[in-house]
Amino acid sequence: MSQQPPVRSTASPRPRPRLDASMSLLTNVMDHSLDDGYAEAAARRGETGRSGLPRTVRAKLGLALGLVLVAVVITIGAAEARISAPTLAKEREELIDRIETGNSNADKLAKSVDKLRGEVGEKQRQALEKDGGAKADLVALLSGADEVTGPGVKLVVNDAKEATSSGGGPRGSADFSDTGRVRDHDMQRVVNGLWESGAEAISINGQRLTALSAIRAAGDAILVDNKPLAPPYTVLAVGDGQRLSTAFQDSADGQYLHVLQQNYDIRTSISAQDSLRLPAAPSLIVRTAEPIAGGSGKGDADTGKGTS
Repeated sequence: MSQQPPVRSTASPRPRPRLDASMSLLTNVMDHSLDDGYAEAAARRGETGRSGLPRTVRAKLGLALGLVLVAVVITIGAAEARISAPTLAKEREELIDRIETGNSNADKLAKSVDKLRGEVGEKQRQALEKDGGAKADLVALLSGADEVTGPGVKLVVNDAKEATSSGGGPRGSADFSDTGRVRDHDMQRVVNGLWESGAEAISINGQRLTALSAIRAAGDAILVDNKPLAPPYTVLAVGDGQRLSTAFQDSADGQYLHVLQQNYDIRTSISAQDSLRLPAAPSLIVRTAEPIAGGSGKGDADTGKGTS
């Protein structure tokens, strides 16, 4: 018996799978490299033109008008700056002239004040010679009206090298701190200590002290009779030089100055001098005190001979 040949199927053969089927994500990225949003934007750009500039006449006119307005604003600003520059320079020159004029006037007034003080001092001396007789020179010396010379001590007080500005501290209130700076009450104690130790005439940085002198502070500056002084503060005191120096250093005020030197690094030096020269003080203005008529008598004491 003969065998029938096998019947072959007429269906098409199954397609072979793609070799990159396992890499579908990478394949999708490679086939669709441009995102849909970018594709839409590119399409719109093609409709309006590649440059993105307005294509209608009206839009172009609007753009041109805007550019013209910007150019006008820039031009006006440059013109105003060029015009105002000479004006500012002129105002600056006028301000400098006003400052120089003010300084010149202040110098003239200061010279006039010094001249008037000299005239007043001369009239006071004449009045003392007329009414005081032999005691006129002594009164002028004690009042500071005359320049004096004689032996004494030279005391220099200076801020610490690392002095700072004001702050709180044990040396006083918030205005007077332990910052290494010399304060007005420090100089007050120095001067009072010299008077108590036997000084007959005292000056600070060339400013003669009298019975009406005041030592105050204005910020960090020390004022003597409202005149600001700058460190170092040189105190000249006429008296018996070596004895005055020893008496001051042994006094409570001399010890106070020593404490300032030890604790706050304030620099001090004192030395006896064979000859000192102190200027006369500005004229004293007495508004209340009046001499007693006929006034010498039982209360008078021998004050000795002064150095003038």
